[in-house]
Amino acid sequence: MTSTRSVGPRVRLLAFAAGLFALVGLAVAFAPEAPAQGKKDPKSVTKTDPKKGDKADEKGEKPEKAAKAKPVPSIPKVIDVMDGSKGGLEQVGFINEHIQKAWLKEKVHPSARCSDYEFIRRATLDIIGRIPTVEEIDRYMSETPERRRSKLIDRLLETKNEGGTNEFAENFATIWTVMLLTRSGSGPAYQDMMREWLAGQFAPKEGAADWSKVATELIAGTGQSNENAAVNYVLQHLGEEIKENPAENGKFDMVPVTSRTTKLFLGTRVQCVQCHDHPFNGEWGQHHFWGINAFFRQVDPSGRPTMMAKKKKKDKNTIIQNYTLKDSPGLNPKGMVPYERRNAVLLFTNPTFLNDKKIPKDSTLTRRQELAKFVTTSPYFSKAFVNRMWGHFFGKGLTKDSVDDFGEHNPVVHTEVLDKIADDWANKYKHDPKHLIRWICNSQAYGLSSASNPYNDQPEDEVFFGRMLLKPMTPEQLFESLMIATSIKAARSKDELRDLRKDWLDKLVVNFGNDEGEEGTFNGTVVQALMLMNGEDINMAIMDPKVGTVAMVLANPKIATHEAKLNYLFKTALGRPATKAEYAKFIENPKMRILPRLKSAQIDSAPFWRDYYQDIYWALLNSNEFMLNH
Repeated sequence: MTSTRSVGPRVRLLAFAAGLFALVGLAVAFAPEAPAQGKKDPKSVTKTDPKKGDKADEKGEKPEKAAKAKPVPSIPKVIDVMDGSKGGLEQVGFINEHIQKAWLKEKVHPSARCSDYEFIRRATLDIIGRIPTVEEIDRYMSETPERRRSKLIDRLLETKNEGGTNEFAENFATIWTVMLLTRSGSGPAYQDMMREWLAGQFAPKEGAADWSKVATELIAGTGQSNENAAVNYVLQHLGEEIKENPAENGKFDMVPVTSRTTKLFLGTRVQCVQCHDHPFNGEWGQHHFWGINAFFRQVDPSGRPTMMAKKKKKDKNTIIQNYTLKDSPGLNPKGMVPYERRNAVLLFTNPTFLNDKKIPKDSTLTRRQELAKFVTTSPYFSKAFVNRMWGHFFGKGLTKDSVDDFGEHNPVVHTEVLDKIADDWANKYKHDPKHLIRWICNSQAYGLSSASNPYNDQPEDEVFFGRMLLKPMTPEQLFESLMIATSIKAARSKDELRDLRKDWLDKLVVNFGNDEGEEGTFNGTVVQALMLMNGEDINMAIMDPKVGTVAMVLANPKIATHEAKLNYLFKTALGRPATKAEYAKFIENPKMRILPRLKSAQIDSAPFWRDYYQDIYWALLNSNEFMLNH
């Protein structure tokens, strides 16, 4: 990545050689690891009887590997002190107790406690969707060790950006906008409206957030799309237009919103039973899908958001088409919806919830309002949110496999934890997401290292949370983190950043297909991330001689020594200072004879160091230590 500015040939040759050395060194230092396993920590390995190990015999022949005995694990001591003034001590203690019981029962040896540098990077990415700044890292490390993690979590939940917006709320608004509308659906204008509305729900100006109210508005909301952004959820997922007798059957088949609603808010994938009974889960039949579908058949939209938004010629601002969503009693008045069995028998169902409950005869609510009541009072509602949030922070939910597919085929591994936490969150803390996040992030398991050991490194061990799984950054996290790491955010206007973000996500859709909100096409691999990262904007941000992180480090008199410069670049990109070994490798390595020669050379060394640090920083940003959340 060495730049091509006009400098002396000798300086350029030296910088190129030194930069190449740095790139090779960093490529080795940050070699990719399997996300599911992480790096084994030799300090956390528990030794077993050598006679049972995989040893060669006296003839040098290697016997068959004997079954590895698992000794009783040693449980790390909980040393973090959580502020109990906001509640949560009971829930965090409960989580710790039951996860520890699982470790003992399954003989899973938990990894060591992660470093504080790892923790601030992990928690900042998970809670506010970006890496921490150097200033935030320094403040965190100056606090009392036993309290710094808990204080950080509380601080992140209240952190506001320069515009006064709560960053936690913005992050989770972004996450849920992708799940509700997908990245490619509706168009950026409608996604922006949904994101802004959700941010206001996660951090309301008055009172506490209530996820049940958010879900109710998304399922049953009415009004104009530019006044009540929640209606864009249903408008986006109307399905196929019904041509035959729409007055009796409804205007749209409402199939997409049926499957997405049960999946997002109940953790149940009823789309599997749209055409036939569930092949693996006898709990769900075809009538369940169409019973939920019938609640939506009176939806009467004036249109639906599309990607074909026109733009003004002068200021290029998107013209947002305004749509109205309402319920019309004249549509599907009998409430009967037909569905065909695989044997060609045609059956009918009226609005019926998953537990076979029907709309009360004396109800004065719309069908969607009744559905919202059924959904938000179902025990699956809080369990679905808890399991999804657990999956967000740990990379895996409390269920064996998917976070949004409860059933016999996907059993809950930690039933007591899910039941207790979901019940307390719903009934004692009124569905406020902040409380749930505090419990999860203050738990002992969340603070463990991602480095594995021989007794927690298998895929079947992942459900016991004996180590933190490596998580690929989402495209949004990667974008926001690059803005911080390169200082682009400080040098661009709000409109420029919005356009840059749109271009970034457009590249995602073009390069990796149309993802459906499930992260199915962008899986966070290094190759995919590099394709997104190595554009002109990122390279220019690193190479800019006046603005950007490298330029600032070289010009700042307070960052004078090479050790300070290297540490600052490492902290900005990776959230930690360089180790002594890294400093020796890149600054003092005796095998690298270029630098001693350069120090005695009678030339201006400033161009060399500029290009050398640019190359180092480019390598840091292209390492998987940067691109993975660990």
